[in-house]
Amino acid sequence: MDKFMHKKTTKNKGHWFCIPIFLISLYTNSVSGQTMLRIEDCYIQARNNYPLVKQMSLIEQAKQYSISNASKAYLPQVSFNGQATYQSEVTEIKLPAASLSLLSKDQYRVTGEIYQTLSDFGTIKQQREQIKSQAETEKKQTAVELYKLNERINQLYFGVLLLERQLQQNEVLKSDLQAALDKTMAAIENGTALQSNGAELEAELIKAAQRTIELKAAKNAYLDMLSLFTGQKMDTATRLQLPERKELDSTVRRPEINFFEAQKRTLSIQTRLINNRNIPKIGAFFQGGYGRPGLNMLNNEFRSFYITGLRMNWNFTGLYTAKKEKKLVEISLQKIDLQKESFLLNTRISLSQQEKELEKYVQLIKEDEAIVGLRKKIKTSAKAQVENGVITIKDYISYINEEDLARQQLLLHQVQLLLAQHNYLTISGNQ
Repeated sequence: MDKFMHKKTTKNKGHWFCIPIFLISLYTNSVSGQTMLRIEDCYIQARNNYPLVKQMSLIEQAKQYSISNASKAYLPQVSFNGQATYQSEVTEIKLPAASLSLLSKDQYRVTGEIYQTLSDFGTIKQQREQIKSQAETEKKQTAVELYKLNERINQLYFGVLLLERQLQQNEVLKSDLQAALDKTMAAIENGTALQSNGAELEAELIKAAQRTIELKAAKNAYLDMLSLFTGQKMDTATRLQLPERKELDSTVRRPEINFFEAQKRTLSIQTRLINNRNIPKIGAFFQGGYGRPGLNMLNNEFRSFYITGLRMNWNFTGLYTAKKEKKLVEISLQKIDLQKESFLLNTRISLSQQEKELEKYVQLIKEDEAIVGLRKKIKTSAKAQVENGVITIKDYISYINEEDLARQQLLLHQVQLLLAQHNYLTISGNQ
């Protein structure tokens, strides 16, 4: 078996574990009339089939609508007002001979105003950027949830691979038992073996057939679950391809990293919005109207009128809280940095644990191969002994089962090694 290998890159620590040659021999890459499926295909299909993926398009639609609404602030703002009033007193001009009331106590006015901002373009731009950043943050968060599907696909995919190999080994066991039964039946006919010897072997063959039923049922259950995740129908004609060897780099490239960075960008834009919100607002306006009185307070007739010019508004209230609001943003940024740091620490701990798992399975496989070799020799020797009457058929069956158990352990550890390699890729984000 190829040895466990460890590699360091020049910039960062990297690892790769080569898949031994014997794993490749476990699987045939092309089977006539059967559908081949790679684990990478399962990852893609699972993400595309998962209901949460539809949230991506919804986020994009909401972003476009929000940007469109924010852009409307560039357009002139139009407003209409109307009022009818009755006053208890109006302005009078007193003369020595008489008093004159210039205005009526009932007054009417309808006005319309067009206002065009001249100083808010920076704020509007920042609002548009904030909308885009918030949408991107939501997408990154959705990507984090979708990435979690890879772990579940790994379990199902390699579960099927293990069951396939266990089925193959079970056929080898049945073949050994059948060969022993054929020889025993011939010996019974010749009167050199007991009927009970044949019955013992027939019982073991039935047990092996039952195990085939159990393994096929388990494989079909795993394929059904894999079908639900990927949205692709899988049956006995579906064969899962043995994953190719990949370099296992310890650099963390998980989607959570992008999510943290997107959150920080959104908060940075929020700081700029706080600054823009507290600067003076300047705009041009045109106001036209019709009413009694007009602008000439000495004329009590219905008149049209207009006013145009510049208007400045500076709300100082925001200055009272701006400093503390910026502090709150800084605290939020620090919290995100701490969350990112904690995530990276936990991820590196998981990668370290996974490395130990890889080393363990490589060592176990090496020992398994030695045990299988010994069990095979013992079974071969026992075969000659049972034919010569040195041991009983029950003893021979136990040797066959011991070899089968050793091979089952080897198969289990081989698939567990593959699973550990892909779990490493999933944990590091290099899947």
